[in-house]
Amino acid sequence: MSDTGVRTARAADVPAVAHVQAAVWRNAYGDLVDAEVRDAFTPEAFEPAWRESLQSPPSPLHRLLVATEGETVVGFAAIGPAVGDEPDPGTGEIYALGVAPDSRGHGNGSRLLNAAVDTLHAGDFASVSMWVLNDAEQARAFLASAGLEPDGAWRDRVVAADGRTAREVRLTAALSEPPGPDEP
Repeated sequence: MSDTGVRTARAADVPAVAHVQAAVWRNAYGDLVDAEVRDAFTPEAFEPAWRESLQSPPSPLHRLLVATEGETVVGFAAIGPAVGDEPDPGTGEIYALGVAPDSRGHGNGSRLLNAAVDTLHAGDFASVSMWVLNDAEQARAFLASAGLEPDGAWRDRVVAADGRTAREVRLTAALSEPPGPDEP
């Protein structure tokens, strides 16, 4: 596919990012959540949070990247410092990464992941982490092929009014320095 790329998101990208997120979440969580929750996964529901994140990022290290095919936004990655109970200041996190289902298989996910890792590395993070649904075999295989592996951490998220949960596992990888000019 020609004329593809990844860039930092702009305010004008918010509707497209929200549209991609709605499609990705319906695809990923559709069988896990109640119908009324799934029906709430709309671009209009996600737009305010994305708009706020671009207008007032929590820190200068937070970024929203978008994958494009021509002028069309087909994916996104939200990144920044790792969060949690005891965040490691040397760890960057990919908070969300998604490619529209009809734009998968074109290299967009790989471009987004590479750009996210490169951006975190440029921000002096020594490692990267990402939480992913334990049962998302395709996503886990994709991330494993890029070097992210489970570190043993997990969490259960309540996804339905009846108390059903979805398990997420944390994947991590060290961010190494690229070889210098005299190194292989």
